[in-house]
Amino acid sequence: MLHGKKLAKQVLLPSVLEDDDAGTESGKLQLGELRMSQTEVDMRGPKDQHSSPDRNVLDGGTRHEEDEEKEPEVQECLSSDDDYDTDLELEGKEAAYDLTGQTCYMTACKKFQVVPASYFLQHMQNSSLVMVHRGLGPQGTKALAVPLVTNTSILRLNLRDNWMEGMGGAAIAEMLKENCYITEVDLSNNNLEVYGAKAIAGMLKENSTLVSLILSGNHFTDRSIEHLCPALITNTKLQHLDLSYNALGERAGEHLGDALSENTGLRSLNLAWNGIRQKGAVMLANGLGENVFLRILDLSFNGFGKEGASALGQALKENNVLEELNISNNRIPPEGAIHLAMGLKVNKTIKSLNIGRNPILNAGCYGILKSAQDNPDSALETLDFSDITVSRDFEDLYTAVKEIFPALRVNHGGRFGTFSKAKA
Repeated sequence: MLHGKKLAKQVLLPSVLEDDDAGTESGKLQLGELRMSQTEVDMRGPKDQHSSPDRNVLDGGTRHEEDEEKEPEVQECLSSDDDYDTDLELEGKEAAYDLTGQTCYMTACKKFQVVPASYFLQHMQNSSLVMVHRGLGPQGTKALAVPLVTNTSILRLNLRDNWMEGMGGAAIAEMLKENCYITEVDLSNNNLEVYGAKAIAGMLKENSTLVSLILSGNHFTDRSIEHLCPALITNTKLQHLDLSYNALGERAGEHLGDALSENTGLRSLNLAWNGIRQKGAVMLANGLGENVFLRILDLSFNGFGKEGASALGQALKENNVLEELNISNNRIPPEGAIHLAMGLKVNKTIKSLNIGRNPILNAGCYGILKSAQDNPDSALETLDFSDITVSRDFEDLYTAVKEIFPALRVNHGGRFGTFSKAKA
């Protein structure tokens, strides 16, 4: 216990130490009042303790002087912090430690003039923190990021829809440069825009623990992707990236194509609900052909059209790792579907293909299914032709293919002519 007091004083905040010093002075005064009576008893021998009052009176002058001479030594001994330390006192001071980061968060909230989020205070030691629709805003996000820098409990962070904007996103990005425990982050629907994208790109160049990042619905444009793509080339740890529901256009597709051709970390990429088309779609498909790590790619609700679908068909001839591809709602005509089928005819890894809600007609559906029949090494398990009507010939072909691949499931929009016959 001799070192307990010193240890406590070394780690306590200055405000706590000031209170401790005041308590020490009070203790000194109380001990000073008790010192005389106890010292007189200890310094007299057994005989002196039983001597008569008269003898004490006779020796009073000399003994008083001796007491005064010994007083500094006794005072120094009794006032030492080490000598009257107790377990109870140390426990009280350990309770003042900011091990959870709550004090740090409260201080940050005061600095940024925001109301502390009670939910965060209650769950900051959980492994997963979900704070969606909380209206944190830029300042609230800054305050939240301060204690997260040193937090070692949270592994998954979900801050979706808090309108943190670019400044708040930058604060989270700076935090992730220091925090080496968080592995999954959801910052979707936060209006990060170009400023936030630039900050996140800087973070991805330094962070080596993040494996999943959701950035959908943040008004990212082609300029935003210009910042992100160089980081995707250098970062080898990020495995899942979601950039859906943004405003990525043709130039974004070109940059993403370059990034995909060199990226060695991503396993799944979601680019749904953007505006990637024409040359951007072709460049993106070319990058996919050179990638040897990506397993899942969602390109739904873009504008690949005939050119993009043709490029994807060529990519499927070269790519031998992609397992799931979603190109629904991409304005792909029958000609584009036929080019895509040529790639499927030699591909050995695609398990799921969703090409529904495209104007590929029955001819496109038939061509794709026929490619599976002509490929003995095909890995296809699911074909989705949602909202596309097919003919009786297609259904007959499906029956034949099922004999070769019993596990293959095909979804389509029904067989044309069925409804008119039923009505008749």
